[in-house]
Amino acid sequence: MGDAAGMSRALIRSVNELLKRKQYRSALAVIKGFRNGAVYGAKIRAPHALVMTFLFKTGSLQEKLKAIFQATFTHSRNLAYFVFTYKGLLAAQEKLHGSRWQFHSFLAACVGGWLVFGDNNHINSQINMYLLSRVLFGLSRLAVEKGYIPEPKHDVFPVFSALVWGFVLWLFEYHRHNLQPSLQSSMTYLYDDSNIWHDIRDFLIYNKAKPTK
Repeated sequence: MGDAAGMSRALIRSVNELLKRKQYRSALAVIKGFRNGAVYGAKIRAPHALVMTFLFKTGSLQEKLKAIFQATFTHSRNLAYFVFTYKGLLAAQEKLHGSRWQFHSFLAACVGGWLVFGDNNHINSQINMYLLSRVLFGLSRLAVEKGYIPEPKHDVFPVFSALVWGFVLWLFEYHRHNLQPSLQSSMTYLYDDSNIWHDIRDFLIYNKAKPTK
């Protein structure tokens, strides 16, 4: 028993020594990135999938749990693959050129995005749409920061909010098939289902009255 514990401690010391070696830092960062991508993807997707599945999807409990697992696994796997690809290509370019340049990040991410998030499914679509809004915000702020466009004299956020909500409700009311399915489900619950009731049960207690037996 004592020999096993000693071997375990020796193994841990060896691994810790390996992790401290600078020559392996880039490769180890790629592996750690894969780990963090998998964990973060699971942490983000699991609660979202849980709520959306039980709120909007029909089917048995087993089918709902399977859908939650599949969505969580796909999100987790894709983030892990992307971080692994991105950091690997970043390290390869830095080694090739002798230093890190700004275009390395853009090129590595483009390749990773093509390979990992290029498949047009609902998980990738949600992630890409989420990032698109952040990218547009970031590019707008960068343009002001660099002086490419003048800094607004007044807060433009109210105008931005008005246009976003104006367009999304117009699309929902008249061209809803062009919106993402998850957004359609959310907006149907908020704006369509609130127009329908039969008695106190589906007016305040339930969204839709449970069928009578």
